[in-house]
Amino acid sequence: MTTFVFRNQTVEAFLGDSGMTFSGYGDISRIPGDVDRYIWFYQVPVNADSAQLAQEVTAYSDQLDLVLSAADPSKPFIIFSLVNLFPLRLTGDEVAVADAVSAFNDHAMRLSRERAGVKWVDFGEFTSRYDAETLVNWKYYLMSQTLLNPRLARDFQAWWQRIEDEMALKRKKCLVLDLDNTLWGGVLGEDGVDGISLGGDYPGKAYYMWQKALSQLSSTGVILAVCSKNNEADVQEAWDKNPSMVLKREHFSALRINWNDKATNLRELAAELNIGLDSMVFVDDNPAERELVKQMLPEVTVPDFPDKPYQLMPFFKQLVDRYFRIYAVTDEDRAKTAQYQANAMRRAEQSRFVDFEDYLYSLDISLDVIPADEHNLPRIAQMTQKTNQFNLTTRRYTEADVNGFLKSGWHIFCVNVSDRFGDSGITGTMFLHPVDDVTLDIDTLLASCRVLGKGIEEAFFKTVLNLMRLDGYRRVTACYLPTAKNGQTADFFDRMGMTCVTVDDDGTRRYEMSLDSVYEIKNCYNIRVL
Repeated sequence: MTTFVFRNQTVEAFLGDSGMTFSGYGDISRIPGDVDRYIWFYQVPVNADSAQLAQEVTAYSDQLDLVLSAADPSKPFIIFSLVNLFPLRLTGDEVAVADAVSAFNDHAMRLSRERAGVKWVDFGEFTSRYDAETLVNWKYYLMSQTLLNPRLARDFQAWWQRIEDEMALKRKKCLVLDLDNTLWGGVLGEDGVDGISLGGDYPGKAYYMWQKALSQLSSTGVILAVCSKNNEADVQEAWDKNPSMVLKREHFSALRINWNDKATNLRELAAELNIGLDSMVFVDDNPAERELVKQMLPEVTVPDFPDKPYQLMPFFKQLVDRYFRIYAVTDEDRAKTAQYQANAMRRAEQSRFVDFEDYLYSLDISLDVIPADEHNLPRIAQMTQKTNQFNLTTRRYTEADVNGFLKSGWHIFCVNVSDRFGDSGITGTMFLHPVDDVTLDIDTLLASCRVLGKGIEEAFFKTVLNLMRLDGYRRVTACYLPTAKNGQTADFFDRMGMTCVTVDDDGTRRYEMSLDSVYEIKNCYNIRVL
């Protein structure tokens, strides 16, 4: 990825030089179009004249607006917040510089809400870790115009990588939790429902706050699951009867409450949720249980649990910062727990049927095939970043990428899936790139693991190609790019009637097919094209 950086001081030591091009100090006269993205990384200069400095900082907003008006709107534009690394006040009532910094940051945040592709990054989150003496090295500043201490470059780069993952909507999917001395203090089987520490004074207050925080995390789309050595009836009683219990049965998408080893239980949870073990974070107070999982399931992330209950909230922040934070939350994220619980009801329903097609009819499945637009674009981009198993090419795209494809004439669709058990939301997407007037290439085809196993991906694929045939297209090409996780899709295009024309040494397969006839689709789906 190539990046052009607007800066007013030296920042190369922090952003590196791989793919980076930098403006002159405070120079906005050059806005190149042949880059993949832009970064605005200004810092507050050093100036003892606060009135003059405030005026200079105030001008940054107008300069930023000028750059944005000329930059390619289909490309990502990242704005670092302003931080005054060397706040200098000659009198106690000098607030002009602070007001100017605040005004710029408010303006930048507003731009990020109003313009697709603009992202605001809180630089203060990084600088707040250090004292004033550490932040600035005057020798470096006077010699090279680098105000932020270059000795912090490695720390900055690690922080910046997490921010980039956050903006790309990359995070772990599932937090698996033990119960005794993890979600509450004490051992339920020994202390009873009323004897465990939860709510009230310390330490119960710490566990109550921890559960409240986990509940909020769940509302952002992180799946919560339980893996505990306990009697399930006792746990259900605690959920039902303890008045301080925040997290109850309905907050968890899957449970393993038994006396089996936790590595086996985690494998079963991953299979039930249809996610990879590397999507899981396992939290348990017992060091022996943590070590067992680390040894037997190295793909699972296993952080150390705090020794004292008063450390639970800092531990929660650590979990969020390292594994679960994303830039923005979609409607599908918010509904994730309910969707996985509905999947459990679907599996129970399937056990009642001998004939699979009868089961499909019983679900009353509805598929809404929707062209990409400004409302569903964030979700479409998110799926390209997160979906691994049913993903024919596993190409990762940002919102700005998808928006750029639309503007260049690509056909992009998503599918919203619902049935009598609930609405799974937007769970699949397909990108088609026009090669010429009659030929399309399938760049991306993916579906969420939550809807697999019911033929939905096939019905979606066939519906889109039928639409493209109506638009006059008569030929389709595609490729399957193998990864460590998408082996189940290796024969999908074959099953859809496409012809494999080449197979590379790395397993890449290229396909083609004519659109001479209409695809037939099973009538067990209620399909609408919106």
